[in-house]
Amino acid sequence: MVMIKAVIFDVGGVLVRTEDPAPRRRLEEQLGLQPGEAEYLVYNSEMGQQAQRGEIAAAELWGWLQTRLGCDDAALTAFRQQFWGGDRLNAPLLALVRRLRPHYQTAIISNAMDDLLQTLTVTYSIADAFDLIVGSAAEKIMKPAPEIYLRALARLGRTPEAAIFIDDFAHNVAGARAVGMAAIHYTPQIDMAAALADYGVIL
Repeated sequence: MVMIKAVIFDVGGVLVRTEDPAPRRRLEEQLGLQPGEAEYLVYNSEMGQQAQRGEIAAAELWGWLQTRLGCDDAALTAFRQQFWGGDRLNAPLLALVRRLRPHYQTAIISNAMDDLLQTLTVTYSIADAFDLIVGSAAEKIMKPAPEIYLRALARLGRTPEAAIFIDDFAHNVAGARAVGMAAIHYTPQIDMAAALADYGVIL
């Protein structure tokens, strides 16, 4: 059996989690949106998907959203602040990532807009914990497409069998497994150290 040499993480829902949904719910109430509509507009609308595929810049998405909501610049800034107001860094998991190094390579594969690196360096200051950061906007391709996993592996210099991927979406976990990687479906209740140990990853 090939030993795991690289541990790869998703960001949203894993390293950074929306632990308090209340700010988004209040935002939707204020704007007359349906429950879950704010998240849909930012992430799952056609424009949101284009931003994550790198077909448009994040700034273009926010400009579209401003028009869609009919708000001024100040209101858009307030929307963005409140949209992420319940997000928190998963500090225990980050501590685990730092413990993995230097015995394992650590990396990120994230479906994200073109401001991912700024988010990881400025907003949360965690980029230094990873040997490689792969974002979908930069790659022009999103998980669970095989190519995004294969590009990350190539840059790490690892075969699929030597890497393990952690994500909160089952279809992204399945995508990693489809290219030959081990993968763990992240949930808030998971004992990540134990889950990694099942694959021979020892802290």
